[in-house]
Amino acid sequence: MFLFDSIPWQAAVMWFVVLAALVGLNELVRWSKTAAIGIFIVLPVVLTIFVWPYTAGAGSSTGTWFHWVKVYSALAGCIGFMLIRYFPRIGQMKYALLFPPAILALNIAEAVIRDFQVSGMDGMVDGVFMVGGSWNVMNGIAGILNLLTICGWAGIYITRDRFKDMVWPDMMWFWIIAYDLWNFAYVYNCVGDHAFYAGAALLISCTIPAFFLRKGAWLQHRAHTLAFWMMFTMAVPTFVSDSSFAVDSSHDPKALFVVSLISLLANVAVAVYQVKVIVTKRRNPLRDELFTDHKSYQELAKDRPELATAGTTTA
Repeated sequence: MFLFDSIPWQAAVMWFVVLAALVGLNELVRWSKTAAIGIFIVLPVVLTIFVWPYTAGAGSSTGTWFHWVKVYSALAGCIGFMLIRYFPRIGQMKYALLFPPAILALNIAEAVIRDFQVSGMDGMVDGVFMVGGSWNVMNGIAGILNLLTICGWAGIYITRDRFKDMVWPDMMWFWIIAYDLWNFAYVYNCVGDHAFYAGAALLISCTIPAFFLRKGAWLQHRAHTLAFWMMFTMAVPTFVSDSSFAVDSSHDPKALFVVSLISLLANVAVAVYQVKVIVTKRRNPLRDELFTDHKSYQELAKDRPELATAGTTTA
């Protein structure tokens, strides 16, 4: 196969199990504050003390600095979003809305750094087979563009229903798709033998609810599903490396180049379009929402009527 070696039937079935589990757990922590506290606060403390030091140590495929930073930054995002969602006083603070874009930018920056780092690697490194090359640099540039095109965070709001979801109207579908393409390329480049699950299933697990279950809450879904996956893979790293469900990357330079090229082209297109909107509509990306004319934005704005009439919202 082009992207992966052979995919045994049990791995194909497990892919759907992982996808369903991530989507289901995301819905659980949306429904229950108690479940969210247990999974994002209590469980990580237990795992940090009793599990991860032994399962994610040196030599493990999840024992690198990146995996440790990623699991805690994902959890920090989940906890920070809970504070914004469940405590109105915090959510209404002037600078509270800077946290979501900041933690998102941090997560992207971590991966960009790792992509550039891997570009000079070849062979087994920290328990992962690396094939470094120009594709890492291409995708690193795509990640920088993805980070720079984060916009419209001043319009983030909390829904008034029982879920208290964090909705970001200006985070458009095309930015999400560009992010998915970039992140898949990152996982494929840097931890290729994890990409069947950590690339494809994980990214789809947050895109499905963002498009069909709670539109506009992609970042919340992404933080939740990423934290679930990172906690699991840190605790059971052999699942993606040595179990009967493992699926290895093809490690084909052509495949690496193609996925990174697609990622770069998609993020260049989003960046060019965003610059066009900024110039033609004279909007400030550090202050204004950019895509208020889009139907998808206006649908989300219905839950916050003042957004529908404000045109642009300033911090």
